[in-house]
Amino acid sequence: MAAHCYYVPANITPAYEQHEQEQPIEFDMSANDVSFERKIVSKRGRDAEDYETTGQRCTYYRNSVSAISAKRTKAVESQVREEEPLLADKERQAVNMLVDLFERRATVSFYEGEPLKALSTLVYSHVYHLQLSAATAFSEISEMDTRPVTREALEPILYLLQSPHIDVQHGASAALGNLAVNMDNKLLIVRMGGLEPLIRQMLSPNIDAQINSVGCITNLATAEENKMQIAKSGALLPLTRLARSRDLRVQRNAAGALLNMTHSAEHRQQLIGAGAVPVLVELLGSDDSELQYYATTALSNIAVDESGRQLLWKTQPVLVDALIMFVNTSTIKVQCQAILTLRNLASDDQYQTQIVEKGGLDSLLPLLQSEYDPLVISASACLRNLSIHPSNEKPILESGILPCLVSLITQSGNEEVQCHVISALRNLVANNEADKTPFANAGLFDHIRAVLVNPASSEVVVGEMIAALNVFVLDESLWPYIIDGGFLELLIPLTRSQNVELQYNACVTISSLAGKASEASDRLAQVWDRPEGGLQSYLASFLTVDEGMDPVLRSVALWTVLLLLESDSPDLVRLVTGHPSIIKNIDKIASIDSLPEGELRNSAYTTDSLAGLRSSRGFMDGEGPGADDGPLDESDDEIYNRMITIAQDVVSLVQSLDI
Repeated sequence: MAAHCYYVPANITPAYEQHEQEQPIEFDMSANDVSFERKIVSKRGRDAEDYETTGQRCTYYRNSVSAISAKRTKAVESQVREEEPLLADKERQAVNMLVDLFERRATVSFYEGEPLKALSTLVYSHVYHLQLSAATAFSEISEMDTRPVTREALEPILYLLQSPHIDVQHGASAALGNLAVNMDNKLLIVRMGGLEPLIRQMLSPNIDAQINSVGCITNLATAEENKMQIAKSGALLPLTRLARSRDLRVQRNAAGALLNMTHSAEHRQQLIGAGAVPVLVELLGSDDSELQYYATTALSNIAVDESGRQLLWKTQPVLVDALIMFVNTSTIKVQCQAILTLRNLASDDQYQTQIVEKGGLDSLLPLLQSEYDPLVISASACLRNLSIHPSNEKPILESGILPCLVSLITQSGNEEVQCHVISALRNLVANNEADKTPFANAGLFDHIRAVLVNPASSEVVVGEMIAALNVFVLDESLWPYIIDGGFLELLIPLTRSQNVELQYNACVTISSLAGKASEASDRLAQVWDRPEGGLQSYLASFLTVDEGMDPVLRSVALWTVLLLLESDSPDLVRLVTGHPSIIKNIDKIASIDSLPEGELRNSAYTTDSLAGLRSSRGFMDGEGPGADDGPLDESDDEIYNRMITIAQDVVSLVQSLDI
């Protein structure tokens, strides 16, 4: 399985998935995918500034930086007059030029040409106030202009970042943080060695230095290329420490940076090594919803990996309780992330049972009925994983959630929700041998049929529905609803689908229904020649001795014929044996000696695409071309030989019949 939302192919049962945030906080789990990117805006008398992110509204903090305004210009001019004897001519000229340029700043590019040259003169001056003015200017300019810049524009800012004066560092780091909203600038800052001075600022006891330096690293960490450099730079330990800061602004920035480092398995392991896990769990206890959001999302990503889940299980016994509390009481975005974290944790048996034991089901039902799609998606995905464990079937059904799940098959307009709920239902049916008529009584098959006959239904959703039917047909209490519900008429046309998974699942489900031929011979006989040529047309086309026919699909068709003949139904035996080509072609297949070079190697039905298939009685017994309990782990020769063996079995059976 895999998350970003890792998609589970329709033919895998039981179905479970993990979810990883894909994007950084520029806030990608995609969506669920979360990453941060912030434009650092200088504040005039304010400590907080709202900023817009992908689908989110977040708050970024930094200390106020005096703007180069008329008041600031006068202060600079006054300071220059005081230090007039100390200023070189070029510094005096640069100050005068910049005073003029800032009067018309909206039309001036300060990252090149004479404006950059004038700013650089102030940067490399030995006069502290000129350096401070340059740092402040870069900070203010970068609020409005975050275009890609050159090395020549970044060099003076990086120089200021190494100033011994904290207020100069502060302006420089604000400028870098703003420029780091642009992807080209993110990469260039790191390539030019910007991490080292930023880390030194993080280690400073000065809160302002911590706020801006951590905020800048947060932005830099949204670039995948930078993440390894950040991890190698030694930044993770101070980021982890600063996530425990008493200053909320520092905490938020540090937590955002940690989150941005959770988007690959390698970086997640590095975070674990830096001790980030207990810190992130501690942040769940914060009253600040932003910190809760960053922490839950980071933990959700860590829970994608088996090693991460095992660490959480062994060291964080309160984690599930905290997440369930968020599901019940927090903001919508924290609710979504908390459920997604539970979903990833529920990839493991121990968490599947613990979440249910701690009351997780009571929290999911209201969310499944929400009108907000992200909540419904998250809740249905979590339930899909919880439904895997056999011991959870009873509490899930007793919770009253079944009617809600069934209705979501058609009532939800969201494909993800439809796939999650049908997979959950599939898992619940497959988990034990108890009577499943409550599923049918809840209208399960009416809803599935409505999806299959709806031309607007996507192939992904239809594939999930058919994969579920292939499980339901194996249940003694459910298969009559399928055979009598007109599903054969819907499946036969899908045997010609161009979607290989959909085609395969349709063929195997028909084969599973053929396994009930002794009890449902009339229904199978009714579809022998309709719709669209019926069952006989499907079997004849798949059994044609044609090098282009896939041996796996041909094996399924052969197995279907064998089951029909074993039914002892005179009508079915007559229809099969009396067909002009079916038995003749099976004779030819049975006489094939070896695998033609390259035939199966071009198969669309690879071992991976058939993994975990729920199949017919014979398949489950290991007699047919698939296996119920795991991947179809056979070589090309083994698959081809199996096909020939089934064909020979059909020939032998026909010869033994008294026709």
